[in-house]
Amino acid sequence: MMDNQRLFLVGALALVLLLIWTTWQRDYSTPPPQAESTEAASESSAPAPAAEAPEAAADPQPADAPTREPGAEGDDPTRTDGDVIRVETDTLLVQIPLQGGNIVQARLPRHSVSEDNPAPYTLLSPDDPLFMAQSGLVSDEGSAPDHQARWSAGAERYVLGDGQDRLEVPLTWSNGDGVEVMRTYIFERDSYVVRMVQSVENTSDTPWRAYQYNQLRRSSETEGPGFLGAASYTGGVIYSPSEKYEKISFGDMEDSDLSRDIDNGWLAMIQHYFLASWVPPRDRELRYYSRFDNGEYVLGQSSSWQTAEPGETVSFENRLFAGPKEQSRLDAVAAGLELTVDYGWLTIISKPLFIALSWIHGVVGNWGWSIILLTLGIKLVFYKLSETSYRSMARMRKLQPEMQKLRERYSEDRQQMNQELMQLYKKEKVNPLGGCLPILIQIPVFIALYWVLLESVELRQAPWILWIQDLSVRDPFYVLPLLMGASMFLQQKLNPAPMDPIQQKIMMGLPFVFTIFFMFFPAGLVLYWVTNNSLSILQQWFITRQIEAGDKKANA
Repeated sequence: MMDNQRLFLVGALALVLLLIWTTWQRDYSTPPPQAESTEAASESSAPAPAAEAPEAAADPQPADAPTREPGAEGDDPTRTDGDVIRVETDTLLVQIPLQGGNIVQARLPRHSVSEDNPAPYTLLSPDDPLFMAQSGLVSDEGSAPDHQARWSAGAERYVLGDGQDRLEVPLTWSNGDGVEVMRTYIFERDSYVVRMVQSVENTSDTPWRAYQYNQLRRSSETEGPGFLGAASYTGGVIYSPSEKYEKISFGDMEDSDLSRDIDNGWLAMIQHYFLASWVPPRDRELRYYSRFDNGEYVLGQSSSWQTAEPGETVSFENRLFAGPKEQSRLDAVAAGLELTVDYGWLTIISKPLFIALSWIHGVVGNWGWSIILLTLGIKLVFYKLSETSYRSMARMRKLQPEMQKLRERYSEDRQQMNQELMQLYKKEKVNPLGGCLPILIQIPVFIALYWVLLESVELRQAPWILWIQDLSVRDPFYVLPLLMGASMFLQQKLNPAPMDPIQQKIMMGLPFVFTIFFMFFPAGLVLYWVTNNSLSILQQWFITRQIEAGDKKANA
């Protein structure tokens, strides 16, 4: 019959092994090529519900696109030249080359590269790893600007000034035959959403018909913490009201092309802490597609056909979100976009935990102390369950001398030994498995909180105290992992030891093994485990003293 100590430690080991296993599930990406073309259905009198992706040859790299690492010496976001428009707001630093007219670089001034590198974090970039947002129009006769067309602009630099809440960046294109397109990027203060409106004026004497496509293109390079630090998903995502949240991994894009009509949906390329997403206007059906070519991935959407009669103007629009996975912002952009903060199969538990953690942070103003207070709250919620477990362990510890005698007496007859042990448990009214169920019930909460601490961009570069200046990376001096190992060792001393000498040696080695594992975990996670272990030790010590005091009183 297993004792509670053994089951507890085996359960804890299984939990850590689960976290390690999920780390190895990290997807290895490869960027999408430009979407392939489909022939325009010019013979059809009715517009298609959504046009297929256009032909897209390999994009030429802009001659003056930055090739330096973010924050490298000489990388001046205020530098201008004739072929690249630079846009500066309080949340975004954007580059738009006139060749293509796309947002090929987006940096986030509110999020630095690292604690050691204060340069703005680069989310979109034409460099390696490539990650760009692209847009274009496709017409029946080819007289429309795709994502490689040459645009004109009236200025080289646009800055959102003090007291200004809105900034418009217009680009123009003409086919020389009476069709003019104005592409306007609209930026707003304190927003990571860029609204794009393409107005097409037809001054020719013939109708003009086209559809718009918007796509995200990236290479396979993934981003995220290192070994054992995270298993955050990197890849594509689409959302529809019927299918809800669906991952389109890089492997899926390699295996087959996506082609699906979706109404009121959106698409995104996500990575740890950040994402880019195209969110089209509501109540419009678009065709969603994916492509893979030459080690690059494209996930895009194309609109229905629109016709501009002579003298008419038609418009196409979409919204690009390029920023951090701040849940309060995502909720406001589109329904379901907050699901890109991927808590996995325990979202139903993780979501309330994040809400509670955020509320506590709003009170104390420090994420480290918030983790400690949340852990204390979880321990209070599960106090009665833990009390049942610890009381069972304390009674098992009290019976150990008698159990050892039975094991020695019936060492040659295992069946008889088990019978005698069951009689002892019955006599002393002890359930040998009484401490297991309360622990098993709490394990999903532990895993859910693991994902909350792992996925929340709010903890990125969030300081706690002293040497812990970033709760999302490992402890630089390994103080917290060592404290975790020491607390686990002390917990073992408070619990009944296994009867088998070999098991005793294995259990004694587990604190050391766990300490090595936790050296690679984010400091916020280790802080949670240290706090949880410390509170468990106090609770177990208190309950054990109560039982011993009760026994003394009963024997007096």
